[in-house]
Amino acid sequence: QVQLVESGGGLVQAGDSLRLSCAASGRTFSSYVMAWFRQAPGKEREFVAQIRWSGGSTDYADSVKDRFTISRDNAKNMVYLQMNSLKPEDTAVYYCAARSRSAVYYSPMSYDYWGQGTQVTVSS
Repeated sequence: QVQLVESGGGLVQAGDSLRLSCAASGRTFSSYVMAWFRQAPGKEREFVAQIRWSGGSTDYADSVKDRFTISRDNAKNMVYLQMNSLKPEDTAVYYCAARSRSAVYYSPMSYDYWGQGTQVTVSS
């Protein structure tokens, strides 16, 4: 199994940047597709971005595709989400997730492992 721990969240103003980190345990990290989801107050959990095994294949939600960048460092068992030009509507708890099988990438049900989440709050 894989254990995931997110970090890097915080309170920022609109236009600021944050980089979220997700640390994974185990030696099979490179075999997993990694993703970020987020859940705002009163809303369902939604897909943000994913990155496949090679690190060269990524997908983004339309709401973040021009501002966020997902990356991974398999040697360090880390995945990152660089968030630029943050907006108040980006406010949410951000979750790191992992899956090892082919699945619908934007569905939370497709993922095997989840971190505890890290809060990102963007003020106007």
